[in-house]
Amino acid sequence: MKRLKALLLTEGMHGMISQVEGMAKALNAEYDHKIVRLSFPWSLIPPKFSPISGIVLKDKNYITENEKFDLVISCGRKSVIPSIFLKKKNPKLFTIHIQNPKVNSKNFDKVISPMHDKYYGPNVIHSEGAIHYITYEEIQAAKNYLADKIKSKKIVSIILGGPNKYYSFNDNQLIEIFNSIKFNFIGKGYEAIIIPSFRTPKTIIQLAKKEMGKFGHVVDSVDKQAYLSAYALATYIVVTCDSISMISEAMASGKPIYVAHMKEKKNIYRFKRFFELFEHMGIIKNHISSLEKTWTYKKHNEAIKIANIIKSEIIN
Repeated sequence: MKRLKALLLTEGMHGMISQVEGMAKALNAEYDHKIVRLSFPWSLIPPKFSPISGIVLKDKNYITENEKFDLVISCGRKSVIPSIFLKKKNPKLFTIHIQNPKVNSKNFDKVISPMHDKYYGPNVIHSEGAIHYITYEEIQAAKNYLADKIKSKKIVSIILGGPNKYYSFNDNQLIEIFNSIKFNFIGKGYEAIIIPSFRTPKTIIQLAKKEMGKFGHVVDSVDKQAYLSAYALATYIVVTCDSISMISEAMASGKPIYVAHMKEKKNIYRFKRFFELFEHMGIIKNHISSLEKTWTYKKHNEAIKIANIIKSEIIN
């Protein structure tokens, strides 16, 4: 049987790319990823108020190619109208939207929405956390990548995000988190691996080097192999609270995860529901106030679980 061909549509943010690529890989599909750009004023207008028309699209280069694809996997607000428009032009396309599209789910063949979004519909599949492209096998394969940077076998891996519309990052908050890690981990014989993300400002990386450099290894740029290796080597993982995707990716390791909380900038009810769910599932601890015995949980791969649900519908 020939492999499916998927068109991936996102706004280009790492968390979105991880989700659409994770879904495509789980479906064993070849894929082509396009960054969606909408024309003014449609780039500022919610999808439910936008016309299903090519006038919304600033870049139309992928529209003429849609016949070669079997499915479209989209993620993010700006990809909603392009996906619906492609389906309108070619009804044979199977469309999957990831996250809450803020329109009726019947505009797509399937919507994959995280449980914490509380989005419902007859064709909605709920995921526990965010789906992503990280697998346990990839994590284990990268284990030796950072092994020579650390002497101890007791390791805490710290995954840093960055400021966004929900959370602020400032030096005092980060120093408080680093001091808590020093007290609870470093003081008990652990070494640290610090990994930045695409959103981590250079100033935060420099602060991490200043505060934590002598207690382990600070990776000073985005490096996927280092990211995976940090998970494989870790005894414990600490992830900043600003990214549901990063916390969901950390879950692929099966390692105990602490969430380091930053100051809220706006209502974070979605994040709070996510934290409550993952704490109830025994995956995270919502604090770093004390070092607890390691805990275990069932490793989840939501992308594969959901792909198994919808494969038969795509093929048919």
